[in-house]
Amino acid sequence: MKKLLLLLMSSLLTLSLAACSGGSDTDVTGGVEIKKVSDMKGNVRVALAGWQLDNGINAQTGNPTIGLNEYLEQTFNKMYPNIKLELYQIPWENVKAKQSAMLLSGDVDVLYTGGAFASQWYQDGLLRDLDDLIKEDTSFDPNIYLAGIMNNSYSTKSPDGSKQFGIPVALGRRMTIYDKKLFEDWGVEPLSAKADPAEILEKAKKMTGKNPKTGEDNYGLYWSGNSLNGSTFVALTLAFGAKGAEGTLKDVKNIKWHLNTPEMVKVMEWLKEAAKLPPAGFVNAQGAENFGLERNNIAIALDSTGGSTMSEYLSNQNKELLDRFEPVMNMGPKGEGWVAVDPFVMAKNAKDVKASWEVLKFLTSPMTQRYMYDNFSLTPTLKNADFVSSEDKYVKKALEIAEVGHSELMDEANPFYMSDIVPAVNGFISKAATGNAPDIQTFLDDLQQRAEKWSANLK
Repeated sequence: MKKLLLLLMSSLLTLSLAACSGGSDTDVTGGVEIKKVSDMKGNVRVALAGWQLDNGINAQTGNPTIGLNEYLEQTFNKMYPNIKLELYQIPWENVKAKQSAMLLSGDVDVLYTGGAFASQWYQDGLLRDLDDLIKEDTSFDPNIYLAGIMNNSYSTKSPDGSKQFGIPVALGRRMTIYDKKLFEDWGVEPLSAKADPAEILEKAKKMTGKNPKTGEDNYGLYWSGNSLNGSTFVALTLAFGAKGAEGTLKDVKNIKWHLNTPEMVKVMEWLKEAAKLPPAGFVNAQGAENFGLERNNIAIALDSTGGSTMSEYLSNQNKELLDRFEPVMNMGPKGEGWVAVDPFVMAKNAKDVKASWEVLKFLTSPMTQRYMYDNFSLTPTLKNADFVSSEDKYVKKALEIAEVGHSELMDEANPFYMSDIVPAVNGFISKAATGNAPDIQTFLDDLQQRAEKWSANLK
């Protein structure tokens, strides 16, 4: 379960944050005047997956970045002068093991983590419900967050949807992006605002081969063929109405599996056909290194982020690239797809619940989300993220997709989905790319039997 790698890592890996000496006069509040909020006393231990604590330099743009320590010094410490924070920064690579150990030993109160981990910890009884705190706190408005992820995500809600255990603070960006220049070179009509799988496949086929204007090899389509969470597969199941499973993660043993239905056959038929179009390296998530840049040779990229194009724009104001690479919605009926959600959560046995709630509330606030967007390009979780740059059409499109998002059992919070379904689908894609795709019905029948056996063997 490495959804979290697709969140912060997608943006933070582009940053080389060298420690800077001394403080900074940079305003991190968005113009908000900081005043004392409370004399509440407390000590709160916060475990942060991947957050940068020290000031640094953005290697892409050369702009300074403000670390969390200075941000808190300018904001939280003035608002709550008597609440002491103990911050623990944990690299993403081993965050699950370390944060799990902290929860089990009672050494943490508030955590920022990957949504799949949070969902698992909640089911293991390690996290606290937040409903009573939300109800009692008139200063906290849960309606400022995108409804699709606040109310319909396994990363923030209990498996049956009745309890709130997480507040969303960062989203993954996954949208369809196409190269307008290549479409023009090939004389193909632009993608629709909500391009479905049929339209994408039809137009991608037309742009695979020698570019009629440049003579260069073009590829009509790209997606990551070894995705850890099968995000493209998720979007396709939504598009074709292939449920895959019915039930709840609260009662995994009694999930009813629907992995060999006619709708799922359509999903696999699409993947079989589409696997012929990307560069060969796509089965190992390679071959799209130039997508979003001047030398791009791929017409349509699925579950893309726009990160390369925005980095170019921020570093040299290259508006041409920004105009060239256009985002549209994902492939679901409403334009939805799989939306990675990373929340803040509270330990079940938090020592000081009231102080921990103030910390959790602050770290998910619009001001903190603005700080994380401005410094590290993280996608916010707010309905009204008015601080997003007017040029940043990729984050704006991601927010549109998140607003209609919802969790399904074809999701990384489902243990069998991650352990068996994703590897099986990726294996199918790899074989299809070489023209050796397995018989689809046989493949799905086998997957159905494995799923039923897995459920039956659960205690």
